[in-house]
Amino acid sequence: MFVLKSLFGQMWGNTANPELIQIPAGQLYLVRPDSIKGSRECIFKDAVATIRRTGVEFQYQLVVTRAYEEGEEQLLEEDAETDDERVFLIDQALSFRFGSVDGESTFSWRDLSGDEGDLWEFVCNKAVGAPTSKLFELTLLRCIYERKYHRSHEGASEAELEALKYQEPEQSERAQPVIEKAADAEEAPEHEDPFKDVPVLHSAKGELYLFDTEADVFVIQEKDVDADLASNGDFDTWIIVRKDGTPFISIPIDSDMNPRFDMANHAFMFTFRETEGLPGMTWCLRFDESVFSEWKDKFTIYMWENKNQTSYAKAQAVEQRYIQDAYNDDDVEMAEPEDAEEEQEEEEEEEQAPEPDSEAETDEEYSSDSDDAFFKGSKNEQLAVGYKNDMSFVQRGNMIGVFAHDRDKVKFRTAIDRVKDMDGKNFAPKKIMLHNQDADMLLLDPGNKNSVFRMDLEYGKIVDEWKVSDTVNVDNIIPDSKYAQMNPQQTLIGHSHNGIFRIDPRVQGNKLVDSQFKQYAGKNDFSAAVTTESGKLAVASNKGDIRLFDTIGKNAKTALPALGDPIIGVDVSADGRWLVATCKTYLLLIDTLIGDGRYKGSYGFDRSFPADSKPIPRRLQLKPEHLAYMEDPVSFTPARFNTGVSEAEKTIVTSTGKYVIIWNFRRLKQGRTDDYQIKKYDSRVVADNFKYGTDKNMIVALEHNVLMANKKDLAKPTRESLAPRAAISTPVRKLKDSHSAIVHSPY
Repeated sequence: MFVLKSLFGQMWGNTANPELIQIPAGQLYLVRPDSIKGSRECIFKDAVATIRRTGVEFQYQLVVTRAYEEGEEQLLEEDAETDDERVFLIDQALSFRFGSVDGESTFSWRDLSGDEGDLWEFVCNKAVGAPTSKLFELTLLRCIYERKYHRSHEGASEAELEALKYQEPEQSERAQPVIEKAADAEEAPEHEDPFKDVPVLHSAKGELYLFDTEADVFVIQEKDVDADLASNGDFDTWIIVRKDGTPFISIPIDSDMNPRFDMANHAFMFTFRETEGLPGMTWCLRFDESVFSEWKDKFTIYMWENKNQTSYAKAQAVEQRYIQDAYNDDDVEMAEPEDAEEEQEEEEEEEQAPEPDSEAETDEEYSSDSDDAFFKGSKNEQLAVGYKNDMSFVQRGNMIGVFAHDRDKVKFRTAIDRVKDMDGKNFAPKKIMLHNQDADMLLLDPGNKNSVFRMDLEYGKIVDEWKVSDTVNVDNIIPDSKYAQMNPQQTLIGHSHNGIFRIDPRVQGNKLVDSQFKQYAGKNDFSAAVTTESGKLAVASNKGDIRLFDTIGKNAKTALPALGDPIIGVDVSADGRWLVATCKTYLLLIDTLIGDGRYKGSYGFDRSFPADSKPIPRRLQLKPEHLAYMEDPVSFTPARFNTGVSEAEKTIVTSTGKYVIIWNFRRLKQGRTDDYQIKKYDSRVVADNFKYGTDKNMIVALEHNVLMANKKDLAKPTRESLAPRAAISTPVRKLKDSHSAIVHSPY
């Protein structure tokens, strides 16, 4: 048997991680039944319980640590001493016992330094689900087993582990024959199921496959498994895959698993990354057609509930359709096909593209006239691409590097060192934006949330502070319109967590324009915004919803429901028809054209969609089989369309980890969401965007370098283009060593 992401393989296999498992929230009590001080004293009202390795083989510690509230720990630093940790060597002598009080899991153990009968007790918060507390219990018992017998727990039977718990004398006598029988038996050890008492919400029979990175196919692991959707608490659902009652896989439902449905093959794919810095394992559950649709719908519901922490039943019918449509991963044509002549030109360009180098190109290969002083120290963080002057600006810490575009390369020109406010105080900008025909750069100081600073790029220093408001924070700024920086435009748009406003530096006093200020009563948690060429506005939030405005200061014309993942970036085509929103593990492509009803032919910025005709969002993801080659979890940078006045949008660019990825926009509109190309670099990509006026060249900021990439340098994802230098492990081979029933049957 192999257990993956029931946390055992991950916990015990990663010796570099000193912590095996943790309960993140609970309370620690000292129970003294015979004490005159009282029978139960709360030691830590907020505590974390952790099982740690020690430097000695087969020995582990239980560590209970006080959890401080924000700012509390700093206040305590002046104290002479703090007693905020209790450490116990895990041993059978502690007589661990497990139970529950008012629905909260508990475990207690002897206080060896106290009086007879004194106990320590840890009470888990209700937010800690049953699987977590059960896994903690099993891990404790395995640690006791290893210390007692000085050997690995892997051969321990369930009966042997059960016997290590505290038992009343009469129970101990009755249990002894069972222990001896288990110890003497030569048969295979029993396997624990930590999820046997977890409520199953939905179950279906299926086949389990694993992607083999050597054969480049999915290979069957088991022909008949139970794929359960099980409750770990309110709005916390896990996938548990069992074979004959034995759990093979358990994984909480969240976006990091990169879920994807293959509608044609009635299959569900997801990725589990056991160790950071190594490729993940990509799994596939394949169902009969008769059960697939219901399993998919249930998964979608539980995923949405997990992200939004509310009941799916409370969502309106139109929202429910929008949510379900987002997980229909079939290729669906979203617009009329493009001109056949244009398609032929693109295909000819691809045929002429050079073959990708089998080796990843090094950062140094692109460096040109770089200033060593700029590239030392902190890492690149933000990128601003010029529209007017063919320059790019890269921020790292309190420095800004200036780079010129020279044909197919970028050349370092100078560094603006030590960005300072009007009082001479250094700061590292949290936002940079080119303004006024690229003559100015606007910056936000994280330590001054009510102002915008203007830097004169000719002199390389800040010359103005625009106080926006005394009470409203400026969390983000964007141009007044998509190409406003091409003109001597003075006004711009800002937003706080719940307000949207225009900023006019020409007005006296505070620069917020009161007549163009829309503030919401609740915490909308706005996270990103963008404008069209005509100045229409899209605003997204960390809740995952998107609002489309025709004018600032009024209500949104369209509100697109939240899938639940925070939106970290948003871009729009110049005309406002197409919108791309970036979440951590996927992009959302949305057509704002209203297809039915009274306002058919209008865009969602100008009119509201009919209640029963919301747009269908299309999720753009990397294929699960491609993730099996990639070292790091998916974490996209904000996706961008190519830009240019009168330049049609043809390509979308984003990046994750060491990879730059582009999608062919024409083919996306035809529904071919898997049609992307990719290039790997030697270090992490922190930001990327198109050079103005073309979709052929992209400015790419790596952690310690800035370069220009050509679209022809990117290739279709293959083993060679995804991991050109890596020694790719083959999970299937590893599993064959421990699981003789594997059948090589490509899916």
